[in-house]
Amino acid sequence: MPPKPPPASVTKRVAALRKDINYHNYRYYVLDDPQVPDAEYDRLLRELQSLEQEYPQLVSVDSPTQRVGAEPVKAFGEVRHEIPMLSLDNAFSEEEVRDFNRRVCQRLEVDAVDYAVEPKLDGLAVSLIYRDGELVSGATRGDGVTGEDVTQNVRTIRAIPLRLRGDDFPPTLEVRGEVYMTKKGFEQLNRRQEEAGDKVFANPRNAAAGSLRQLDPRITATRPLAFFGYGIGKASGGDIPDRHSDLLKRLKEWGVPVPDHSRRVHGIDACLDYHADMSEQRDKLAYEIDGLVYKVDRHDQQRELGFVARAPRWALAHKFPAREEITVVKDIQVQVGRTGALTPVARLEPVRVGGVTVTNATLHNEDEVLRKDVRIGDSVIVRRAGDVIPEVVSVIKERRPAHTRIFHMPDKCPICGSEAVREEGMSVTRCTGSLFCPAQRKQAIRHFASRRAMDIEGLGEKLVDQLVDNELVNNPADLYFLTREQFEGLERMAAKSAQNLVDALEASKSTTLARFLFGLGIPEVGEATAQTLADHFGTLEDIMAADEQTLQEVPDIGPTVAHHIVTFFRQSHNDEVIARLRERGVHWPAPTRRRSTGHKPLQGKTFVLTGTLSFATRDELKAQLQALGAKVTGSVSKKTDYVVAGQEPGSKLDKARELDITVLDEQGVKALLAGN
Repeated sequence: MPPKPPPASVTKRVAALRKDINYHNYRYYVLDDPQVPDAEYDRLLRELQSLEQEYPQLVSVDSPTQRVGAEPVKAFGEVRHEIPMLSLDNAFSEEEVRDFNRRVCQRLEVDAVDYAVEPKLDGLAVSLIYRDGELVSGATRGDGVTGEDVTQNVRTIRAIPLRLRGDDFPPTLEVRGEVYMTKKGFEQLNRRQEEAGDKVFANPRNAAAGSLRQLDPRITATRPLAFFGYGIGKASGGDIPDRHSDLLKRLKEWGVPVPDHSRRVHGIDACLDYHADMSEQRDKLAYEIDGLVYKVDRHDQQRELGFVARAPRWALAHKFPAREEITVVKDIQVQVGRTGALTPVARLEPVRVGGVTVTNATLHNEDEVLRKDVRIGDSVIVRRAGDVIPEVVSVIKERRPAHTRIFHMPDKCPICGSEAVREEGMSVTRCTGSLFCPAQRKQAIRHFASRRAMDIEGLGEKLVDQLVDNELVNNPADLYFLTREQFEGLERMAAKSAQNLVDALEASKSTTLARFLFGLGIPEVGEATAQTLADHFGTLEDIMAADEQTLQEVPDIGPTVAHHIVTFFRQSHNDEVIARLRERGVHWPAPTRRRSTGHKPLQGKTFVLTGTLSFATRDELKAQLQALGAKVTGSVSKKTDYVVAGQEPGSKLDKARELDITVLDEQGVKALLAGN
């Protein structure tokens, strides 16, 4: 039975949807200026898919729905390029670039020429054939003469138009460009690969090449591939601009994305200036580039210059210094960061990468070392990106010597000797001697002095840096031994400011047990947990003496937090600092044990505060709620019972409404505090 013919209204709607979707693709991929949110685009595409499913006779090869990929092929066919896809000569120094320019000017008998300058993307070169504006084939560069037929795969790439825009394009047009993957897309793909237990890619270029050369186009369709056109090959009929820079503009008008950092410059000095500028901007780009391409801009001059061997005389790739090199791992040592995180670092045979000599490279964490199987003695590929610390990309296992050594994360901090603990379900191993460990001094002191902890007014980050750098303070207890004269000896510290700090330190000695606990910086012990511990145990001595089982009897204290608390107080260095703090007069009110005697009206209720209140600060309201047994947290979730919203509330109020959580205004929370 033949399919039912579509009504005229449906045919008209399908045409309108295709036009709208193609226009939004153009805005997104070519102009980088989307006009509608993703949700609206998806709605249009779903509507078109639905209509085409109902009326399959309306499906056309250039419909935006035809990007999902065809059936797998057994092997790629061959495509012979009518005009060879030549490679470019490379230059790595200013001298080589100037030699290229000298040869160009001598052959053209001119003093200087205009160059089209564009970024050299680190991807896979392809050729796209359009006939009467419709994409009919796609091929890889291959050896420059013969490539692989990847037509079904390139059709899945949304940045590649299935039909050109306008009507002034040549009847046959070969667009040449680069299939690549953005940095963000590469990270997302590797994350998906890792979660699925599949092999991760070493870099965006490998990811793009591997994705385009899938025998199953449906796999290619799931990969975040992008495309930039950088020129044309064969063009029959039609009006082609006289300059390469104008050709790129025309390609953009036809719907083909082109590099957004292309420009026309005059003379080789301008090329070199742009190379220096792009070298600085390189890490800010959304995609990887490995250099710039200089092309003589006028097509008549290109034809006059011609070709030599397998490269044009009119173009040159000016490469950036290599970012990946091979070297040998001499040792793997552990560094301790300011938050106590232990990071394995490979000590390398010195090698030049990205223009600098590299002797160390991060291995991130223990899991990463195991995943990459990096051993002492291995030959490895090292990458450096801008100012980012170099990293080990992969091991060349074919070069592995017979007697390599396997790395094991230490169970003691290499700096202070405290226990090193890895949190359950986490990849990070941390030093537990946070009050004493030299690597964590500045961070520990800043946290201890912060407003929500000991609230030492005037003791900011720069002052803490000076105190530690001048070896006046090694841990929080040392703060209470400082004199006014020592403060006056610091940079930009007048007598009055010094006295204010001494007074602030003295005032901070009178605190609460909860604030003191929070100020110690015990992992996973935030303000709410510190308050819960103080309420439950009443004394610091009882908290320090509690074992993990006892701690887990406290509401909201699970095994991970209990383990952190016990491990922290098990370090003698931490206990010594606490003892010195108390000797210097840090104190809090005598305990009033509230273990479980008497019911608190808000026991077990969780609150989130947002906005400004007229009758109390957030800290004051928080204290009042906690005194009634409530837990106050910083984010809204399904476990939240109430959100208190003052003036100018933030996104937490929207989240509360979304989850249908009770919202209290000022009058509502006042009534709650009053017991109503």
